[in-house]
Amino acid sequence: MRLILASSNPAKIEELCIILHAVVAEPLEIIPASNVLGSWYVEESGSTLEENAYLKASAVFEQTLLPTIADDTGLEVDALGGQPGVRTARFAGDEATAEENNQLLLEKLSGVTNRRAQFRTVICYRDRLRTILTEGVCTGTIADVMRGTCGFGYDPLFLPDGHTRTFAEMEPHEKHQLSHRRRGLERLALQLAELWV
Repeated sequence: MRLILASSNPAKIEELCIILHAVVAEPLEIIPASNVLGSWYVEESGSTLEENAYLKASAVFEQTLLPTIADDTGLEVDALGGQPGVRTARFAGDEATAEENNQLLLEKLSGVTNRRAQFRTVICYRDRLRTILTEGVCTGTIADVMRGTCGFGYDPLFLPDGHTRTFAEMEPHEKHQLSHRRRGLERLALQLAELWV
């Protein structure tokens, strides 16, 4: 089974590859879209995670005609009414770095006691016959300061429920066992297994 990953984020590609190999029983050849298309870009113009995941998966599938997976992930903070949400990667601006996004989040939560949040991932799978959307959620809280050097994005600030370390303080295999991407890909794997029987 060959799968194209519609992502240009190297850290996300690595994470998706590790999790996919863990949750899909069939032998997989996982190929980043850039290996097939070279330079590519999809404007994430959707107003929801579902729309953006679909836009990315569809754009790559329509050029390769190979089964394609894309994800879109949002950090949804209760005290901010669900923000940054669909603008998670662009919270501090379209060209913002992860550091800038994290600093803005800390600023907005300064003095706030309710630091509940969740990571929500939407996975979109497309092939010649079908489109499948699945979702994975990991609940937790936002730390007061950035901690840890592993992972990417908001991992230094996110404390998953039941843990005292942020995602960025965990070894990758620890994070992958309980992450939002893991849960979304597990649901996708169950649906794909039924198709591949």
